[in-house]
Amino acid sequence: MERTPWPKLYGVTQTTEAAAARRNPRPTRTPRVHRAWFVAAVTFVTIIGAAAFRSLPGLLIDPLHAEFGWSRGTIGAAVSVNLALYGLTAPFAAALMDRFGIRRVVAVALTVIALGSGLTVWMTAAWQLMLCWGLLVGLGSGSMALAFAATVTNRWFTARRGLVTGILTAASASGQLIFLPLLSWMVETYDWRPAAVTVALAALAVVPFVWLLLRDHPADVGLKPYGATEFVPKPPPVTGAARRAVGVLRSAVRTGPFWLLAGTFAICGASTNGLIQTHFVPAAHDHGLPVTAAASLLAVIGVFDVVGTIASGWFTDRFEPRRLLAVYYALRGLSLLFLPMLLGPAVHPPMIFFIVFYGLDWVATVPPTLALCREQYGEDSAIVFGWVLASHQVGAALVAFLGGVARDVFGSYDMVWYASGALCAAAALMALVIRRRTVPAAPALAV
Repeated sequence: MERTPWPKLYGVTQTTEAAAARRNPRPTRTPRVHRAWFVAAVTFVTIIGAAAFRSLPGLLIDPLHAEFGWSRGTIGAAVSVNLALYGLTAPFAAALMDRFGIRRVVAVALTVIALGSGLTVWMTAAWQLMLCWGLLVGLGSGSMALAFAATVTNRWFTARRGLVTGILTAASASGQLIFLPLLSWMVETYDWRPAAVTVALAALAVVPFVWLLLRDHPADVGLKPYGATEFVPKPPPVTGAARRAVGVLRSAVRTGPFWLLAGTFAICGASTNGLIQTHFVPAAHDHGLPVTAAASLLAVIGVFDVVGTIASGWFTDRFEPRRLLAVYYALRGLSLLFLPMLLGPAVHPPMIFFIVFYGLDWVATVPPTLALCREQYGEDSAIVFGWVLASHQVGAALVAFLGGVARDVFGSYDMVWYASGALCAAAALMALVIRRRTVPAAPALAV
């Protein structure tokens, strides 16, 4: 009789433990290859698909100018809207991922990119270019921005974050590498419309992979984050995505490091997406270089960008990120000052050296910038990085527009190269200042 309560108590205990396991599953054994690396691989492929559209704007300037008679400033304005929304959407997308999950937000974003790119084939007026390529593709791509990579990295990885950030950042360049030669060949051989359709199909092709393979959190599959010593439960959905994004911004703008990071990253965007990616092909064409050759040079930038960004992630895990940023910006600015002397009707070894050098430095700034955001802002770092990325794209948008205006006014891009080189020198100095302002900024953030 004394033993009769034990089976009942055992059953109650088992039932309670089973319910707890369902709510907070734990792995029975550690897999040989951690699931985080598969999630990173899917994220890499997803960003490649989304990056296809970013290869096209620089190839469209001359064809749209020839077909519709639109000024380069008008076309550059549409590109600038795209670039600005790419950045301004990112912090809200990071908050939406906390609310609805990574998989849903990314799938919808890819669909919007495909819709905007596909509709451009029927446009006849400049406002339609603004709507399709500027608004729709800008909003969709903004949800696929580097804040997406930051969210995946923060959730799935505790160790190797710098390396993973570099790999995911390099995915954008890999998309450029894959699609630039193909798209430039299409534009040169057929028309710009088949190229736009190709971008739409590439974005749609990635959606099934996202829906079937991507997971929002390691707890969804009963795993610890890679490198973590303890199991991390999946946090509940966060409501009020827009309010949270604005609230994080309101807190961050009270700290000095935010403005320095935003300022340096704005110059990064101005000297990459806004300048080289948008205007290098038409600038090289002005000097007699064929469009396909200029686009191939951009693709080579993509090759070395992959190497440089992954290496930068490795360096960020081992060296002071502020000093890395200063070196990256200083070398970038110096190279831009020599570019006007290198452009010509043929590709010479000095131009190849510039392309390789600029490729290694293209977005090598991302891993140390994200590391500084994580260091300064902790759990809100993905959203803060989204706002810093917004400044990156605002800088890119301004130069995409002003570069086209400068070409219309001065008849060349020389002034734009020199001004961008000077801005990069200023960014190098700003990066060094971050170190001195980190300590006094921390109490303000804690409050």
